[in-house]
Amino acid sequence: MLVHHRDTEDTETTRSLLHDDRQFLHKELTEKIIGAAIEVHRALGPGLLESAYEVCLADELTRSQVRFARQIELPIEYKGRHMDAGYRLDFLIEDEVIVELKCVERIIPIHEAQLLTYLRLAQKRVGLLINFNVPRLRDGIVRRIL
Repeated sequence: MLVHHRDTEDTETTRSLLHDDRQFLHKELTEKIIGAAIEVHRALGPGLLESAYEVCLADELTRSQVRFARQIELPIEYKGRHMDAGYRLDFLIEDEVIVELKCVERIIPIHEAQLLTYLRLAQKRVGLLINFNVPRLRDGIVRRIL
């Protein structure tokens, strides 16, 4: 079987385009969420409890007319049964984007693993991890896509 170089280019181009499309999944919505979080951070600065940022972000999202739910129970499925394991999503935005808030010295791999687990369990594709305990909020934002 002969494989032409052109055939491999088309496959590589297709993979590249699919990868790029993933990066832009819910881009406008995540930009709105990040904008709202930046507004909250500008007003409050770092150093408060996560609950304060959560309440203020909810207010900012409401003002921006972004539909969301807070503290959503996230059961796990075990042997075909839904089990309440105490997992809760901080925010589910427009039924599409999971937002997990943190107020920590720095984001570590377990925080990102938590977000990825929530995405998998909730069967969502896009998540934001936002750490408010930073001088510049831009440095505390992680966007993940499944």
